[in-house]
Formats: sequence, C-alpha cells, structure tokens
Amino acid sequence: MTSKERFYRMYAHKEADRVPIIDSPWAGTIARWQREGMPKDADWRDFFGVDKLETLGVDISPHYEEKIIEETDRYRIYTTSWGVTMKQFKELDSTPEFLDFTVNTEEAWQEAKKRMTVTPDRVNWDYLRKNCDKWVAEGRFLSAGFWFGFDVTHSWMSGTETVLIALMENPEWVKDMIGTYLESCIALFDMIWDAGYRFDEISWCDDMGYKGTTFFSPATYREVVKPFHKKACEWAHNKGIYARLHSCGNITTLVPDILDAGVDALNPLEVKAGVDPIALKKEYGDRLVLHGGINAVLWPDKEAIVEEIRRVVPVLKENGGYIFSSDHSIPNNVPLENFRAIVEEVKQAGRYN
Repeated sequence: MTSKERFYRMYAHKEADRVPIIDSPWAGTIARWQREGMPKDADWRDFFGVDKLETLGVDISPHYEEKIIEETDRYRIYTTSWGVTMKQFKELDSTPEFLDFTVNTEEAWQEAKKRMTVTPDRVNWDYLRKNCDKWVAEGRFLSAGFWFGFDVTHSWMSGTETVLIALMENPEWVKDMIGTYLESCIALFDMIWDAGYRFDEISWCDDMGYKGTTFFSPATYREVVKPFHKKACEWAHNKGIYARLHSCGNITTLVPDILDAGVDALNPLEVKAGVDPIALKKEYGDRLVLHGGINAVLWPDKEAIVEEIRRVVPVLKENGGYIFSSDHSIPNNVPLENFRAIVEEVKQAGRYN
C-alpha cells in the first residue's frame, strides 16, 4: 500500500497492511545517522523504509523586518517576521531564547493586523508546481499546514506571560488574534485549492499543555480556542478532508472538547508529560485517530523501546485509527541502529493479518 492509502485507512478506522510510520528527526539526529552510515544525499524516510507525509505551508506573518542584531561564534540574535527578537545558539538542536515581542499590547496588535493582508504572493506557487504532482503520483499523504491558535499567539507573537494574562483579562484580544490567523490560512489555502492543488488533511500545532496539565482550564478552551478549532475542522470536512491537531503536554482533560470540535486525529500523545495513549484508545479510539504515544525517552535504549512497542502498538492499532511516531520527535541520542530496530519492530507489531 502507499502512504496515502495507509493514512486513509487509519482515518476511516479500518485496517491496512500495517500502521503508517512517520516522525520528525532533529537536525543533529540526521547528522548522527549520516556519521553512522546513512548516505548524506539520502532521504532518511527512503533509507529506513517509512511513510511519507508532506506539508504545504503559507506565510501569514505581519512581515516585520528580519535582521541580524548581533552574531558571535556561539549565537545569533535576530528579529523575525512576527516581530519577535530571538537568540539562536549555533549548536545543532539548540532551543531558541525569546528576548522581546513587538506585539505585546492590543494596540500593537492592531498595527500588526494591518500588515497581514492576504495576497497571492504569500503562497510559494513555484514550490507547489515543482512538487505536488510528483508527490500525488508517488502516493504520499499531503497535509495543509495551518498556523493558528493559542500556541502561535503566545510563542511566536506576543509572549507566554502576556497571552496567559490576556486570556483572563482581555480574551477578546486573544480571540481576534487567533481568528485573524485562521482566516488568513483559510483564504490562502482556498487559493491553493481553487488553483487545482489537493491535500488530504489540514494539520496545525497548538501546544496547550505541559507536564501534568494544561496552560488553561477546559472552560477557557471552550470559550476562547475551541470555536476556532471547530471552524478549521468544518472547513476541512466541507472539502472532504481530515483535521489533525498537534498539541504537546498533557491535554487529556481537553480531549472531549477537542473531539466535539471535530478534530479527527491527535498528536503527539506525550507520554513523558503524563498522557496514557492506551487509556485514550479505550475511551476514544473509535472516534479519534491516535498519532504518536511512544515515549521518546526510551528510544536510546534499544531493548526498552522494542519492549514498549510490543506493549503499546498492538493495542493502539486495533481496528485502525493509529499512526506510529514518537511522542514528539527523534532526539539526537538515538543511534541509527536503534531507529532501524524500531522501524523493523513496528512493521511487525503494527502489521494487520
């Protein structure tokens, strides 16, 4: 079966030849695998024999000036098109530090909003022309990468403290930001769809939790965020495609509302934050596609991760509705040998008779 066929079977909660296998290795992980024998010109997905999902992106940013403020041998301080000043260390896989935010008041947001006019040049048409037909012919699964929600608002535009306070004191401002992002995505992907390009799902990152719990209550989710998740899902379903949400942290308390919003698939089911994917399967597995749920902390230990796959995957794959990956991404402490063993084990444990 092709990757697309496997994904469609999972979304229909039906069995395939095996569960789809996808993931996101870090840049340092790729470099490690190349040192350990993977050819530098190889697509890692071909090298390991896993599935291919491709994401189409658009630009909805306010187009603030991007410039380098300071650069040393160790780091670079720069501004982004979202108006954020960031410090990025040059070591592979380092986490950036968010230093300052241009849009940290409602007044500043109104100025930013004026800069977010939707125009066709916010789509990379050359990239679509070069790749989409080829991807479709090869049976890859295509995802429209939406960019909206709580996570985008606090991480990439206004700052966590500012947005968490605004959720309580000025929720209409937060709603206006999330709604503007979503409307921009819908308008641009409508352009892409109307131009004849087809994708199989929409997906978006909206990290709403951390270890043990969520950033806000289910009531706040229902009031501020859920209406936009629902609108995005309705847009996708009206086109006959699916909706997949990525939300890190332990968001178990939000799952009933996420389902009610129309989300078809949930990722990454972060075990190390306290999510129990087997419990989710038992409670929601007939309605929600589970994607992930394999503790990345175990991946450097080959025996431990193989044992975990044998424990978890046979349960999660029952009656379809499961996509294999780590519970976030593949860190650079995972040797090539380990990942090869992981893929081989999943192809056995995730096989349907």
